[in-house]
Amino acid sequence: MTHPLIQLEPKEVWNHFAALNAVPRPSKKEERVIQFMIDFGNALGLPTLKDEVGNVIIKKPASAGMENRATIILQSHLDMVHQKNASTQFDFDKEGIKMFVEGDWVKAEGTTLGADNGMGVASIMAILASKEIVHPAIEALFTIDEETGMTGALGLKGGLLEGRILLNLDTEDDQELTIGCAGGIDVTGTRHYLKKDVPEGSAGLEIIVRGLTGGHSGMDIHLGRGNANKLMNRLLIEAHKVVHFEIASIDGGGLRNAIPRESKVTLAVLHDDKAALVNKIASFEKILKEEHRLTDPNLEVVVNEISCPEKVLEKHFQIHLLQVIHVIPNGIFRMTPGIEGLVQSSNNLARVLLKDGEMSIQCLTRSSVDSEKMYLASIIEEAFHLLGAVCEMKGSYPGWTPQPDATIVKLMSDVFEEVFQMKPHVNACHAGLECGILGTNYPGMQMISFGPNIRGAHSPDERVQISSVQKYWKFLLQTLQRIPLK
Repeated sequence: MTHPLIQLEPKEVWNHFAALNAVPRPSKKEERVIQFMIDFGNALGLPTLKDEVGNVIIKKPASAGMENRATIILQSHLDMVHQKNASTQFDFDKEGIKMFVEGDWVKAEGTTLGADNGMGVASIMAILASKEIVHPAIEALFTIDEETGMTGALGLKGGLLEGRILLNLDTEDDQELTIGCAGGIDVTGTRHYLKKDVPEGSAGLEIIVRGLTGGHSGMDIHLGRGNANKLMNRLLIEAHKVVHFEIASIDGGGLRNAIPRESKVTLAVLHDDKAALVNKIASFEKILKEEHRLTDPNLEVVVNEISCPEKVLEKHFQIHLLQVIHVIPNGIFRMTPGIEGLVQSSNNLARVLLKDGEMSIQCLTRSSVDSEKMYLASIIEEAFHLLGAVCEMKGSYPGWTPQPDATIVKLMSDVFEEVFQMKPHVNACHAGLECGILGTNYPGMQMISFGPNIRGAHSPDERVQISSVQKYWKFLLQTLQRIPLK
């Protein structure tokens, strides 16, 4: 049966996207997609290498008449965020993404689509495979593990690339040319905790906060969407004012760079207090739904009866845990002075997990100002210390300082205006792009990032606009034809 994407234009891009999405490619497990890209380059007869961390580089000579133009690095990352709806049966380690067309959009069946950054990868593949596209010498850089630490970019050594202009195909709005981004750091608190027996006469309940919109913790952090970890904690604090209960486990959120959409808590409550607790949860659900009716219209709180847990948290630890989660910053910390609408610093309370006597709370802290990034991280660290937790900070990566006067920025702005009869939005973003890291390994390199319209990245609502891919592809090809002389 012919895949519906094969009929879309530009066919060369969609064909490669469909082939790529048939390969499982979660972050930290990119072995199959790395081999896929090596086989692709070798099949074309192009010089192909894998560096020591797993990045793949494929080089292609200039097309006829373009030999005197500057070499261009085309860069995208191979991994994708794996998120799915709770009701979706899907094995990311074994299955390819199941895609469908709905109007002007390509979507996935209950999972992330992988347009971030699969559309960039597919575009580069199309250029490498083409015998008709006019282009200068190309160095295609496919990095790994962008979504969970940027270890591919961090591990890329100097000297492997000759180009001095890099086009990063990893942003999500076709009217934007991105020339700067935020840096980030993972801040994680862990500790062992003691458990106690459940009081006699207790019943078990499972509380689930679900249906939130979620999204990218950088690109979408300014939209005010609910964080399931924060909402669950708030619900528990409010309920505890009325009814005493004891928590057995918490499992909230998922990936560090995705705004949490779901949280689940199991607890024990005395049979005599169960009805009061359920009523309090129901009344507070109405408050949460009203507060988030515009940002998270599908928010709901579900209460299920379960077998009573055998062990629960020690009383004082439970109190302090809820207090610490309450005070950990989440969302926007500071906007960028002088640049309207640009977030400077933020934190995503990404994961809260308490199970079998072990606690882990994970945050991703972002800022375009490194000193402020570390200040915000230190606030979270102090909160963890109040809980008696060990705080680990790792995976720090730099921001990307804008160079608005760079030659490639001027050239691509002019091309955009000529082709589309409108000026592009030249800006910086709050997401973490690899350009900041690559710029430290290759100082002096001119960089710019762009891409088609992608919405709902890092969530099962992820989708890419077909007409926008056509627009972006036309812009990319026109840019390659206009690359300046060496």
